[in-house]
Amino acid sequence: IIEDDRWEAAGLAALADTACRAALAHLGLDAEACEIALLGCDDTRIVTLNADFRGKPAPTNVLSWPEEDLSPDTPGAAPHPPEAGTPDDPQPLGDIAIAYETCAREAAGQGKPMHDHVTHLIVHGLLHLLGYDHVRDADATVMEGLEAEILGKLGLPDPYRTDQG
Repeated sequence: IIEDDRWEAAGLAALADTACRAALAHLGLDAEACEIALLGCDDTRIVTLNADFRGKPAPTNVLSWPEEDLSPDTPGAAPHPPEAGTPDDPQPLGDIAIAYETCAREAAGQGKPMHDHVTHLIVHGLLHLLGYDHVRDADATVMEGLEAEILGKLGLPDPYRTDQG
């Protein structure tokens, strides 16, 4: 769902498709057997969503709402796998919302192309849908490592390395 037309110009649908397919394939999941809802919105909308769902009335880059809690019980462990879907009956993984202004501001501030940053945030959001998190240090190490591997397969730099470029 595109609520902010700037996402059309940024090619959000194609970026999301590429990012999600790469992440799902990396994790051994069939993209055709999974369903993800994506909202391309602006900061005003994401502030409302962030306040309503997280109690934080501030803009953020990406939010995720998993269909089910797949998070592991042990820090640093792999999350539980989602239920298997099929191309005829895909398994809903959840919803992702991404805010244009925050993404553009972060990309500019970090000296990154917008499409690279958005691809990273879509991968990040999808990993949240699949039970990955970064609150506990051990979980953050796993999640950030996966993000770097997936982005690397797409020819994008590791977003957590500070010694690049």
